This record gives sequence, structure tokens and C-alpha cells, in this order.
Amino acid sequence: MTGHDERDTTTDADRIDDGDNAGDVHEPHPGVPTLGRDEQPSIFVPDDGEPEVADGGDERSAATDGGVKSATGGSDSAELDPTTYDPVDVFPGGDLDLRDGADSCYKCTSCDTSCPVAAVDDEFPGPKFQGPEQWRLKRKDDHDIDASITSCSNCMRCDDACPSSVPLSQMHNEARGQFVERQMEKLSREYVRNRILSNYRFFASIASKVPRLANFATNLPGAMWLAEKTLGVTGEREFPPFATQTFRSWWRERGGAQVENPDKRVAYFHGCYSNYNTPEVGKAMVRVFEHFGYEVLVPPQKCSGTPMFANGMLKDARRHAETNVEELVAAIGEGADIIASCTSCSMSLRQEYPELFDIHGIEDVSNHTFEALEYLRIYEDLEGALADSELDEERAFAYHAPCHARNQGLERQAVETFRDVDGVVIEDVGDSCSGISGTYGWKKEKYETSMKIGEEMFEHMEHAEGDVGMTECPTCAMQMEHGTGYEIEHPLQLLADALPIDA
Repeated sequence: MTGHDERDTTTDADRIDDGDNAGDVHEPHPGVPTLGRDEQPSIFVPDDGEPEVADGGDERSAATDGGVKSATGGSDSAELDPTTYDPVDVFPGGDLDLRDGADSCYKCTSCDTSCPVAAVDDEFPGPKFQGPEQWRLKRKDDHDIDASITSCSNCMRCDDACPSSVPLSQMHNEARGQFVERQMEKLSREYVRNRILSNYRFFASIASKVPRLANFATNLPGAMWLAEKTLGVTGEREFPPFATQTFRSWWRERGGAQVENPDKRVAYFHGCYSNYNTPEVGKAMVRVFEHFGYEVLVPPQKCSGTPMFANGMLKDARRHAETNVEELVAAIGEGADIIASCTSCSMSLRQEYPELFDIHGIEDVSNHTFEALEYLRIYEDLEGALADSELDEERAFAYHAPCHARNQGLERQAVETFRDVDGVVIEDVGDSCSGISGTYGWKKEKYETSMKIGEEMFEHMEHAEGDVGMTECPTCAMQMEHGTGYEIEHPLQLLADALPIDA
């Protein structure tokens, strides 16, 4: 590479080098809906953060309707200026305003009928109430956010269902963050449990230092029972085992990238689970992309923030996002696109980051992010590469498309990629939600709801020809295995087996 800066790269093969020449933006861009980005820049700033100052030196006032100053000037004054009158100050004090998006809702209830939680829980009011209705009804210091916002699983199916592009999940994320920040007791068992689940990366990094001991401890009789009694984590699930070697450790051990190609570079955002629990997915990704001549970078990174969004921990999510954006922008400067093997991670980088945070370079990260198989289908001749492939023995798979894959238009990619490969039978098990939705199905009070949502998927898997499941989402894989007992693979693993690649 050329254009190295003075960053120390001698002790960590994971770090990328900063370059002087930015890579060209590939076309087409990822097909993620813009949603709330069409109103005004959507920003989550922690309440304890420094106030931002506009170019003219004035502190930013609370926005109400696409950036129009409040009719009361942000105060409690009853004197109204008719030229700027707006009857509602929604979520006052913040920079996020989705009033325009809320007004686009014409109550068709498409979001409610698509919601997997509402389908099995009669007490859940549904996405329409959680989003536009709350934004319409909230008055300044007059109306608390409804506690039912914590029953939203953040599957984001409502975004895909809405015919008028109401930014529903964006509304839910902001409302959930406001609820947790202002209304949830910080010493409550629920808050402590959710904070722990949200920050899985922190605890996994500790467990990975002694993986065998950690696996032994979590499998002790009564370990999950104790977790349920003390924290409210369901005792019905089996804790996923930690790998004896993390992906990043394997990456350092092999000496980093084995292909150097300034014209074809990708930066791998592996996420937490592929690093600590299923490094075989990351290894498959590296082997496949190197087979196609790509130089793979593995930049320093933190959690994508997906579990934090789902639990309303927006301050935690922003801290992680700041690191991720900084490192990924540096990789883009080296000419790399960003590749994720988890569809929730790619969804977070593409959509939720620019919707919720105002961080320098965040739109560049969004525009350069792809899911791994999606990227190869766009820029490589996968059909030709697989034309003469044949597995050693025939294998049949029951494929489930994660909700976050559907939101990116990727629900058919695995089936379309492998349907003509000799020795592979792959069957789509339908469009139902798996029900686990990340940390949602790990909560004691949500476990039964999670399993009810997943019943349709379990039934379809059991009637499919294959007895091996396939999905791009690690927590969907947990639910599939939990509900059926099947072994679960990632599409990248099958791709690595089908291509002529040395192990």
C-alpha cells in the first residue's frame, strides 16, 4: 500500500493503514430505504453532551416541523407567532424531528398487520401507535412515552410494509431511547438486564480470554436458572458457546491479508458474534473474497449497536458508532467498501446510523456498506463461478431470510445463488419472523412471545427436505436451532465449500 500515516501497525495486524486517495464510490448503491432522512438530518445527541453551535454562533433551538423554530421559541410562553405556529412540540429538547414523517401516515394499518409481535400479543398496540400516534399525541411535559414501546422487537418489518415511507423504526428507536433515559429506573432489574444484554461485546471479550472456563460455567446445571432469577434472562435457552480462538486472533495468527490488491479492497465488519462465537463464518468470508482477488482489511471495530437500539441504550450505541465510523471512513479512504456477514450489522451501518447520529463521515459509511453475498452478486460473476461446482455429497438446506435482510431487499439472495448448484437443495421456509429479534427472545417476559412468533418458521423447517438450517443472522440461527434442533450454517460457509478454495 502507499500513503501510510504514522499509525502504529507493527503490533496489531488487524489495523488498517490510512491512505491519501479515496476509493471510487461503487454503483449501484445499497438499496436501503431513505425513510426519515428526507425530512431533516436526524440526530441523537446524549442529554449530557455539549450543545452544538450553529455557524452563526447561536445554539441550536429545538426543531418542530422540519427545522422550523417552535412557535413559542422553545419556552413556555403562550404568545404565539402565527407565521411559525405549530400546535405540537414533539419530544422537545432534542434535535430529532419526524413530524413530517408522522403526517405521512394515513392509518392504513399495513404496519400493524405486518408486525409479528402484534400478531401473537393482543395487548401490544402495534407500530402505528408506537410511531406516528405517539408523535402526534405527545405534548411538551404533558405525555410520557407509553411503556409498551419496550415490547417492540425492532424487527423493522413495519418500515418495509408502509406504503408512504413513514420512518416507523426511526420513531421507535428514538421513543425507546427517550423512555429508557427518562422513565426507566436505572437500578431496576429490567434496566440492568437490558444493559448487560445490549453490551454483549464487553462480556464476550472477557469470556473469550478463558473460553473453556466460560463455556463450562454457562453449562453448569442451574446456571441459566440463576440468570433467570437474578436478571430476568430466560432459563429456557442454551447459552451459545464461545470459540476457543476468536476470528481476530485467527486473523493475526495468519498474518492478515494474503492478497494485496489496491484495486479491489473490502473492509470486513465481522460484528461481535462472528468474532467471539462463530469465527468459521468470518474465515469463510475471508477465503471467499480472497478467491475473487480481494484484499481484505479487518479494521478495529466495536458493536454495530443493533442490540443497543433494540433496548433504548442510545448513549451506548453512539459511543460504539463513533469508533466504527472513524475506522470505517479510514478504510473507505484506502479504497475499500464495507462488508458485513450479519444482516443486522449491515442494516445498522446503512440505515440506523445516519437516521440517529450526526457523526462526520456517517453517510459515507452508509453508502459504502454491503452484505457480503449481496456484494459478490453485484460485482462478481457468482453464477459463472458456481456453474461447474459440485459438492462431495448432496446437501439440503432449510433457508430462513432474517427480517433485517428483507428490509434490505436481500430475502431471496441465498436461494437464487445456490438453487442451480449441483449437490445443493435449498428451500425457502417462508416469510415469517424467527421471533428472537436479537436480545428480545432472551428476556424472561418475552420468551413465550418469541416462541409463538417462531412457530410458523419451525413448522416450515420441519416440513422442508433438508435438516440443516441456513440464515445470515446469528440470533435467527440461535432461534432456528433452539426450535428445531437443526444444525445451522451461514451462506458464506456453503459458498466456501462450493468454490474451489483450499481450506
